[in-house]
Amino acid sequence: MRVADAVVEVLKREGISTFFCFPTTSLIENAVAAGLRPIICRQERVGVDMADGFARVTNGKPPGVFMMQYGPGSENAFPGIATTFSDSVPVLFLPLAHARNQSQVFPTFRSSRTYASVTKQVEELLVPEATVPAMRRAFSALKNGRLGPVMVEVPRDIVDLDAGDEADRYRAIPPSRSAPDPQDVERAAKRLLEAAHPMILAGQGVLYAEASAELTELAELLQAPVMTTVDGKSAFPEDHPLALGSGGNTFTGHGRYFLHTKADVILAIGCGLTRHPLSTPALPGDMPIVHATNDPRDLHKSYQTEAALLGDAKLTLLDLIAAVKDRLSGKMPNRSPAGELARERGIWLERWQKKLTSAEAPMTPYRVMAEFARVIDPAGAIVTHDSGSPRDQLLPFYSATRPRGYLGWGKSHQLGTGLGLIIGAKVAAPDKFCVNFMGDATFGMTGLDLETAVRAGIPTLTIVLNNSTMAIEIPHMKLSHERHKARDLGGNYANLAKDLGAWAERVEDPNDVAGALLRAKRATEEGHTALLEFITSAETAFSHRNGGTE
Repeated sequence: MRVADAVVEVLKREGISTFFCFPTTSLIENAVAAGLRPIICRQERVGVDMADGFARVTNGKPPGVFMMQYGPGSENAFPGIATTFSDSVPVLFLPLAHARNQSQVFPTFRSSRTYASVTKQVEELLVPEATVPAMRRAFSALKNGRLGPVMVEVPRDIVDLDAGDEADRYRAIPPSRSAPDPQDVERAAKRLLEAAHPMILAGQGVLYAEASAELTELAELLQAPVMTTVDGKSAFPEDHPLALGSGGNTFTGHGRYFLHTKADVILAIGCGLTRHPLSTPALPGDMPIVHATNDPRDLHKSYQTEAALLGDAKLTLLDLIAAVKDRLSGKMPNRSPAGELARERGIWLERWQKKLTSAEAPMTPYRVMAEFARVIDPAGAIVTHDSGSPRDQLLPFYSATRPRGYLGWGKSHQLGTGLGLIIGAKVAAPDKFCVNFMGDATFGMTGLDLETAVRAGIPTLTIVLNNSTMAIEIPHMKLSHERHKARDLGGNYANLAKDLGAWAERVEDPNDVAGALLRAKRATEEGHTALLEFITSAETAFSHRNGGTE
């Protein structure tokens, strides 16, 4: 069996039926000949984001796959790969490489060398006999421990050489999980039950472990409110009385209130507790922390940890549930925070009602998001944001009620990531209404890949919030804007979307927001890729410091 055929045979046996790519690499033809479906993007970075969104929605079962050519193909993919690394997304990258007699020659771009800093594991095939062992190691890394991107670089002079017959005997790699030390579990359970106001911070490790039901059970046992990281949004149902929403750069009012005025111990589970202001809430410096993670590098990394649990999030939660039940002996803790949280949530939303229901024109983005939440059932949707203002405006106010009903991201935050994510999400979940919120600056980065969704028959909805300026930069570009109009952008994105083959509308009346959303949803149900362009104001208020409108 040739090297190229051996690679494809392993992909098939690992359950891969669709892959994302941009030519030229001979692996594309080999994969198609074997029955796999290619989705060819317009730009490698966006194609990587598609594989990323696919992997998030499938929880890596199977992982995403992206193929690209050597040189410019690999170079253009870097931002997307950096995002998969920062967010621990299981994507397999299969770049073609220069011939082996050229790969060491200056200044040749060599993926295996360049991408070592932003992949969990990277390997270059140097002899054909190494093909199947390298692929086996790759899939083991994609499925075990802390997840993340893996790369196998295939030199172009090796693809037609004989790899032997090992691929015929290949079996899919099963994931292996480990549970925390029972003594650590007992220590953590004791500490959580002793607290007056325990709180849980859940990351996307809960999502990958498919442990949302166990998280909910533990929260109810402890009567502990749950906040998620941005990456972990949707790990806990946000319509639950104990839900605090997500925390990072923005917060819900009740989330900020409980974190900073009530919580006296935090169970952080499925998250690295990385100090990153966009995606993870900063914890008070003296807060006692019980930290549960499957990566030992996370422990004591950013905060002093009182109790550490090393293991799979689902197994950890099951052990904690058993330990807490044993200590409670059928009783319930003497606390019930739901009423207090409902009151604080009401106070916070009241501060925001003017923006959420505003009839002003140009409309505020908050009116668009409020109408979306009103007319779209979150149980049947997958929603993501883009970087910058759409992210910070949407996160606090959109309630995700099902696991992976929201794709949050932010540690590596290139403008334009959300478009690829939502296309990949729709491939993974064709029955869901898949929606991406983006700004006009973002559309300029990656908007042409809307045509990829049209061409490939992937009926997503892109919502462009067009304020014709970079509003978030108002405090930072005063002189340059005064002299040169440096913040201003322009374009009719609905017309452009139509020219690319999509169904599209441009909406200026805030009273037509709900109707436009329902028309766009119907268009996607009829198989059309859709875009709505809402003409909005240069909104600069966010639910930041105190959950208010500052």
